[in-house]
Amino acid sequence: MSRVRSISAALSVALVLTAAACSSSDGVGQDVSAETAALGTIEPGVLKVAVQPYAPYTSVEDGKIVGLDGDILNYAAEKLGLEVVPEVTDFAGMLAGVQSGRVDITIGGVAWSEDRQKEGLFTDPPYYSPPVMAVHGDKTYETVEDLEGLELGTVEGYVWVESIQAVPGATLHAYPDANGVFDDLAAGRLDVGFLDPLLVTAAQEERPDLEISTLYMTPPTAEQVAAEPAFEYFQPYQTGFYLPPEATELETAISEQIDAMYENGEMQKLVEKWGGDAEQFLTPTDAFATARRGVDRPDDWNAPSIAQ
Repeated sequence: MSRVRSISAALSVALVLTAAACSSSDGVGQDVSAETAALGTIEPGVLKVAVQPYAPYTSVEDGKIVGLDGDILNYAAEKLGLEVVPEVTDFAGMLAGVQSGRVDITIGGVAWSEDRQKEGLFTDPPYYSPPVMAVHGDKTYETVEDLEGLELGTVEGYVWVESIQAVPGATLHAYPDANGVFDDLAAGRLDVGFLDPLLVTAAQEERPDLEISTLYMTPPTAEQVAAEPAFEYFQPYQTGFYLPPEATELETAISEQIDAMYENGEMQKLVEKWGGDAEQFLTPTDAFATARRGVDRPDDWNAPSIAQ
């Protein structure tokens, strides 16, 4: 997908949206610049964001999004002159809100996939997420083979649903949110939970009575993924902020801010602030770039990295 913008088209959008903003009767957007208006948000100058309570990635406090994803988006929005307005929902509602155009964007551990990008736009990855398994106590698992025949859980709509369904003999348990995963791990109804790494780390700190441990999975080999493509999601995955398919101007602008944050050290600072290992979170595998080349990025696109 070409990321080159038409200057004349951008100017036309700017003129139309600026006029609309200046005619606002409630004062919202009256001071929006032409550049901000040209981003094409639902309401000029306002960025409507669908999020779920998913600390430490996203949560809403006093009307503001906080957490790793929240901090990244707030930084980008400030640079672009946008006011962030959150809409709290669940994960399925996040995706549906974007795909129906009810919100401008959704954030919070959304994994890029070829299927999802057919229904919307992904920014450049703000970070990459290593495969983590939450277990109770001192249980130990390492590989896909170790998971065969086990009770495996994740959150409804997450990419691990497909992976778990492909594990021979395993039983999938899908929950509305991560709390159900942790509760059933502690109760012995689950053997392994697949969740984003910072979520497991936070649960260990906030709910020590559950006796949850973190295991880093040995990713399946290329040969295993070739034989069972669903195992792809047991490998590290690249996240993205997810937008409606028509939001090309906004996606480009936010991606540019994400790339700049890798370069100026801001992304590393935020990852470490929220307990992440910057090398793990901000260094892509070779496969991350090739997965998107010729799909929703140019053939010469490189995934952002602190190693560059």
